[in-house]
Amino acid sequence: MALQPAVTDLELLKVRPAVACLLESMPQALQAAKFDRDELTLWIEPIHLLDALQLLRTSSSTTFDNLADLTALDWFPSEPRFEVVYSLLSYQRRERLRVKVKINGTDPYVESVTPLWAGASPFEREVFDLFGIRFQGHPDLRRILLPDDWEGHPLRKDYPVEGYR
Repeated sequence: MALQPAVTDLELLKVRPAVACLLESMPQALQAAKFDRDELTLWIEPIHLLDALQLLRTSSSTTFDNLADLTALDWFPSEPRFEVVYSLLSYQRRERLRVKVKINGTDPYVESVTPLWAGASPFEREVFDLFGIRFQGHPDLRRILLPDDWEGHPLRKDYPVEGYR
């Protein structure tokens, strides 16, 4: 079976409940969208992240009530350098959604989603530990995998292969 081409046109994606919900209530929050291989990905403006995720969680048309995963990508040397990736689930609708937010590399931070999903805490701590991305409003943002005196963030693409000596 041949793969279908990716759909990135917001007009064509309005049939997707998550896209329709955001375009109706917060059109300024949605930067881009892509439907590819039966997976929907939304890019959200960093300043609107918490409100957009709250809407996707509580709206009766979406009900993405579970945060399955949170991770990050480093696109060094490009700018914005980082993407934080939220994998959401709607058990009621049996649907998955990937939400991404692009952040710069000079001062990488984004709002914490622990007020929406308490289970985000260890995910955010891991991203902080390995990428150095700070989560504003996190209740206990500190290293989770590496020792407190570790220098640097080993999943950054500019981190030396053998570590700092």
